[in-house]
Amino acid sequence: MDKDGSERGRAAPVSAGRPARRAGAPGATLPSSLAGRLREMIIEGELAPGARLNERALCERLAVSRTPLREAFRLLAAEGLVDLQPNRGAQVVALSADDVRESFEVMGALEALSGELACRRITDADVAEIKALTFEMLACHARGDLPAYYRLNRAIHDRINAAAGNALLRRTYRTLNQRIQNLRFRSNLDPDKWDRAARQHAEIVEALEARDGPRLAGLLRMHLRHKAEVVLADLSPDAARDHRHAGAR
Repeated sequence: MDKDGSERGRAAPVSAGRPARRAGAPGATLPSSLAGRLREMIIEGELAPGARLNERALCERLAVSRTPLREAFRLLAAEGLVDLQPNRGAQVVALSADDVRESFEVMGALEALSGELACRRITDADVAEIKALTFEMLACHARGDLPAYYRLNRAIHDRINAAAGNALLRRTYRTLNQRIQNLRFRSNLDPDKWDRAARQHAEIVEALEARDGPRLAGLLRMHLRHKAEVVLADLSPDAARDHRHAGAR
């Protein structure tokens, strides 16, 4: 099992009676386990934006029947990751350039607010944990292990958000963040952009340790703006240029 709770191995076959539960995860039903596996495949680009989800192929690959797989699709649809179409099955959601721009603008504001509030409320123990995760993440960067790097990256951002101590902010953050995880992952596929992101994370943890709220907010907002530029450049060079000019204003 990965650090963030996702499962890399094959899902257990479905059985009759009560919902099957994933080994090692008390209370996790088979559909939620499958949703976690599919979520990672979407985030890491194995299931690309716009791709149709072939039930037969996925059932064979994951060793499950269609019933829990379809329930997993419904869970992911509720998160905005999968689009369920009547009589046409399911497909991975593909965001437009406008969707991407707007999502990252809002996420940048949520990250900045999380950083400001975290600097006021975070404990020394939480700072130490985030520092340890950052060192581990940077080691993954040095090894060129992007999937492991990104799982740690997600954990770091999530812990900063949790340390803000604001339940409404946390719910809003998690809802939007699920929607753009694949895009945040893709923004590191360019080696130079990945190097820049890693350097920014070293600065982020320094600002957090110093409890410098304004600096941390600025770093996090810039961090998200850079990610948006990379993603938009893949979609449309003109969209990326317009986003940079809007940020400069």
